[in-house]
Amino acid sequence: MAVIKFRDSTKVSVLGQIKTAIDAGGAAGKLRIYSGSIPAAPSDAASGTLLAELTLSFPCAPTASGSPIKLTFSAITQDSAADATGTAGYARILASDGTAIFDCDVTVTGAGGVLQLNTTSIVISGPVLVTAFELSVP
Repeated sequence: MAVIKFRDSTKVSVLGQIKTAIDAGGAAGKLRIYSGSIPAAPSDAASGTLLAELTLSFPCAPTASGSPIKLTFSAITQDSAADATGTAGYARILASDGTAIFDCDVTVTGAGGVLQLNTTSIVISGPVLVTAFELSVP
């Protein structure tokens, strides 16, 4: 197993580049939740069913900080009416111009996913609420 550890200043820089990419369009980015498995790369077409789309804050997050270093996203407006019914499998984060920045796992609150929801069982026209959204670098 490979092991890599970064200086804190490098972690802040890496997470800052992700934040900059999301905010690059000059407006709020989007968070899309899909059913199914995460595609091999964010540049690949999204797979599964689009369950919900939420709007990120602009800017999407303050500068990464803490111990361990994390990029904690600012408040995300809930989707008051989900697009489809299904089980959340992954999320895709996009800049305001639609460029996919990254994909991540989705879990219920407290289960350790990068994106955590009050429930992963999405119901069409029902609310979708983000309870936690954080990125970290080892």
